[in-house]
Amino acid sequence: MAPSSLDRTDRKILAILQADGRIATVDLADQVGLSPTATTERVKRLTREGFITGYGARLDPTRLDRSFLVFVEVLLDKTTPDVFDRFAGAVRRTRDVIECHMVAGGFDYLLKVRVADMAAYRRFLGEALWSVPGVRETRTYTVMEEVKAEPGLPV
Repeated sequence: MAPSSLDRTDRKILAILQADGRIATVDLADQVGLSPTATTERVKRLTREGFITGYGARLDPTRLDRSFLVFVEVLLDKTTPDVFDRFAGAVRRTRDVIECHMVAGGFDYLLKVRVADMAAYRRFLGEALWSVPGVRETRTYTVMEEVKAEPGLPV
């Protein structure tokens, strides 16, 4: 099913579930104006078709000693498949990297990293990032204030 083939009710279900993945089916059905059975079938279809990929809780990074947030530009020494694969594998094994995106432009990857503090970030750089063969240069941007951090998508 293409996104344009989602009807208004599908989009409403997705928006509600995105805001509260633990909502009871009866309450979800009430909010979208369908029976619980019809609502359950729609949620199953949306999951089967890949619109819903999972459920989870949003956690407070401060409470988990991960309040230090940085973005890191990474420039590789070569842009070959083996260098890309080696870097991607290293990033996937690193718990501190929350997001990693290959980008077009003046550098190759943009990382979102969460650690406890500057000392932990320095350790991350030395042990996890600069030790990866092929990393030529990094630039770090320390987040001073999270102005907006919406986990959901516009539906």
